[in-house]
Amino acid sequence: MIRELEVTVNHQIKKILMPDSIVYVLSKRFSLRVIKLYQFLSGEKHEYLISRQILRSATSIGANIAESKFAQSQADYLSKIRIALKEANETLYWLELLCKSGYSLIL
Repeated sequence: MIRELEVTVNHQIKKILMPDSIVYVLSKRFSLRVIKLYQFLSGEKHEYLISRQILRSATSIGANIAESKFAQSQADYLSKIRIALKEANETLYWLELLCKSGYSLIL
């Protein structure tokens, strides 16, 4: 029992010390860009509805990828990655809607 606990703890420590994956790094970078977009749209253009939806779905991509790093099982890992994919698709929808509504002229 103690040996199993040691193995589990060592595995978690290795995950913490492991360098971040390219997917994690890029999703975090994307989230930061979307935060700046939200600040611009809500602050200067007074667009709140679509920008808030973009902010929520886009930052959720990285959050789910970050959570997948400590998934409890392979099924849990795949679930988190699938949720991130769904959030990416939703973000694309909101970005397309933003562009088609005329805000593409200001970006």
